Amino acid sequence: MSDTIFALASGRPPAAIAIVRVSGPLAHQAGGQIAGELPMARVASLRSFRDPGSGDILDEGLLLRFDGPASATGEDVVEFHVHGGRAVVDAMLSALGALDGLRQADPGEFTRRALENGRIDLTEAEGLADLLEAETESQRRAALANAEGGLRRQVAEWQSRLIDLSGKAEAAIDYVEDEGTGGFTTLSRDCASLALELSDWLDRPRLEPLRDGVRVVIAGPPNSGKSSLLNAILGSERAIVTDISGTTRDHVDAPLAIAGVPIVLTDTAGLRETGDVVEALGVERSRDLIEIADLLLWLGDSDDRPTHPRTVQLHPRCDLTDRVAVPNGSLAVSSVTGEGIKPLLARIVQLAATLLPAEGAVALNRRQSAELTVARDELQSAGPASDIVLVAEHLRSARAAFDRLTGRAGMEDVLDALFSRFCLGK
Repeated sequence: MSDTIFALASGRPPAAIAIVRVSGPLAHQAGGQIAGELPMARVASLRSFRDPGSGDILDEGLLLRFDGPASATGEDVVEFHVHGGRAVVDAMLSALGALDGLRQADPGEFTRRALENGRIDLTEAEGLADLLEAETESQRRAALANAEGGLRRQVAEWQSRLIDLSGKAEAAIDYVEDEGTGGFTTLSRDCASLALELSDWLDRPRLEPLRDGVRVVIAGPPNSGKSSLLNAILGSERAIVTDISGTTRDHVDAPLAIAGVPIVLTDTAGLRETGDVVEALGVERSRDLIEIADLLLWLGDSDDRPTHPRTVQLHPRCDLTDRVAVPNGSLAVSSVTGEGIKPLLARIVQLAATLLPAEGAVALNRRQSAELTVARDELQSAGPASDIVLVAEHLRSARAAFDRLTGRAGMEDVLDALFSRFCLGK
């Protein structure tokens, strides 16, 4: 029998209302000890909440009862809706903590129990974690698509087809001589068709750029105006600007949202050969950041531009009268007058959009993509396999990848990492 857990399930006090949640086999008993007779399931009732030890009134509020498995966690649950002052919340938590068999919940433990009891799968739990951390409208929509089971439903459809293919392969092991080659050809074709469908999903933009922000790296030689451009885009003095070459020794990250698109804008050390040990480390780090950049803003000569699939060539300091004419393909910008900043932001949003999932679409994260890749590769191997026993084994491996994708098999390390992102009471 699992422990009965409790925690504050709403925001930190002070607040207008606080929700204290209890889940587990002793939840209803605990509710009765504090609030008296429990109401009907899913019916909110006004109750006086008392300390079971002293009999003192703690507060007056609403009590809700949920019967497992038809609850958020799949277990018996009670919720106390009380006034959101610190003293009230502390008194409620202390009273619950004094009851035998109850303990404070760990971060994410309510959601973990929902996963373990089959109320949600791992993809929905990951979507919920992203939803709790969402800061932009695009992040909210993408997270909600997974939290509401968008990927789970798609995976269930794939699993159903895969189980059907596995059944045919297992049956063919014993009866392949009787059925001839027709059934084997159909099986191979169906494996290839499902593999192609998975490949289409793997080609979609991933979730990380939307969740973590599209990394836009500002790079160029020393004293080319990189830090000034960062400050101009942010509208504040985030980076130090001087006339001395090599002022920026380390990168500066600045998260922001442009037209609802999450961006991590990065100022880097100027690229040049240098005998200064500290500056050389900064230059090496700049080259590494250029390698992992989603989008590169280059302020140097086009001949010296690093190879990158998404580069915006800039012509900085265009307000200076002694500057040469704007080269073809370059965008003129001035951090002093603001010229070109709006077109630059529009260009950043345009390029970033190619890296982000469609608005509200279901998107894969890195872990999900890795498991889906395993399933796709196994299906691709099953298609041309000439031995039906090998086909069946490839299909079993593909099913195992789907089980890991949904959290049905051997994922303790993944679960620990995921639920550590949750707060108490979730």
